[in-house]
Amino acid sequence: MEAILTAVVVDDDAALTLAELAQACAVEQDWVVARVRTGILLDGAAGDAGGWRFSSADLVRARRLCQIERAFDANDDVAALVVDLSEEIRRLRGKLSAAGVK
Repeated sequence: MEAILTAVVVDDDAALTLAELAQACAVEQDWVVARVRTGILLDGAAGDAGGWRFSSADLVRARRLCQIERAFDANDDVAALVVDLSEEIRRLRGKLSAAGVK
């Protein structure tokens, strides 16, 4: 059986709403709200959830969080730590690559 890839393209001028992000991640809106309220997603969000807008980077992070939580039955804090560390590793590898270090 072949894997089916799904993607959501978010251009620089548009952003996803709460409902769109939840749908793109195949989760309930409450899942997204809980992670925003704890600062795991959309850092520094304030106000009504209906006014939140999510970038493509937020979408990637949310999907990674969801994947870690499901695959390892991890709680949201553990999943956030894993995603934070993997993002930091990618950032550092990029710096090493830019500096010509293999």
